[in-house]
Amino acid sequence: MSTASAAHLPVMRDRVVELLAPALEPPGAVLIDATLGRAGHASALLSAHPGLTLIGIDTDAAAVEQSRQVLVAFSDRVTLVQAVYDELPQILARLGLRVVQGVLFDLGVSSPQLDDVSRGFSYSQDAPLDMRMNQAGTLTAADVLNTYPADRLARVLREYGEERFARRIADSVVREREHTPLTSTRRLAEIVRDSIPAPARRTGGNPAKRTFQALRIEVNGELDALHRALPAALDAIAVGGRIVALAYHSLEDRAVKRALAVRSTDTTPRGLPVTLESAQPELRLLTRGAERPSQAEVAANPRAAQARLRAAERIRAAA
Repeated sequence: MSTASAAHLPVMRDRVVELLAPALEPPGAVLIDATLGRAGHASALLSAHPGLTLIGIDTDAAAVEQSRQVLVAFSDRVTLVQAVYDELPQILARLGLRVVQGVLFDLGVSSPQLDDVSRGFSYSQDAPLDMRMNQAGTLTAADVLNTYPADRLARVLREYGEERFARRIADSVVREREHTPLTSTRRLAEIVRDSIPAPARRTGGNPAKRTFQALRIEVNGELDALHRALPAALDAIAVGGRIVALAYHSLEDRAVKRALAVRSTDTTPRGLPVTLESAQPELRLLTRGAERPSQAEVAANPRAAQARLRAAERIRAAA
């Protein structure tokens, strides 16, 4: 959900608007923005389509309230919900909707969350080890660091941060907490830096970024929620409707890629002389691989650098 720090411009906004446009043009079209953030994409799409109705979802209460202010001019066409996006089926049921024409996922942590030092998402400034997107959640990064056994902590860092030195970092954390509980993002960043061999620290940016990513994903259950949300979102898209997903690290992008691939593949068993109607693809991919932001956009907004965009159109109702 990265946006430009100065103007909070949404990543690849024009391309998102372009890809969703054919599905959102008909009167009465409904779009689910599953990761509302500061409503940058939502505002652009509502402006482009005067007949569009938006359902905006975000787990962060502050984001929902900020978006309510941003979207005040469209308030008669907007429903905002504080929830995790894997609750999408229940949200649609409450609203009496069976299908929608568009779904947008702009995954990861938002710029307002990164810019609010007190939230603890950033390794560049000192803050409490929180990292909860939903402030009502009970698990914090400090809880993970101070209570997980070394094996479990290393697994989190390895699987969610793709950190090569996960075990070294986990062991260092355990040694540290035996004397003093970990409460500071700055201290964690120092432990990570000191745990990684010097040659490995010279490339790839801040050595703490993978650990912070892993902790954020663990605290918020992001990947589990995404694996549940993607099939639910695809089930909700009407024929002719479209989905666009922006991912910011390989784990998110892999989940999106697989979800779209499963439904864009003909599953007729090999050897049959004809294609089975029930096995024909439900989706048509709209992007060749993952699209990336332009160099100009990355120069203006470094947070866009890791963005990977994928999109698809529903071409057949589910069997």
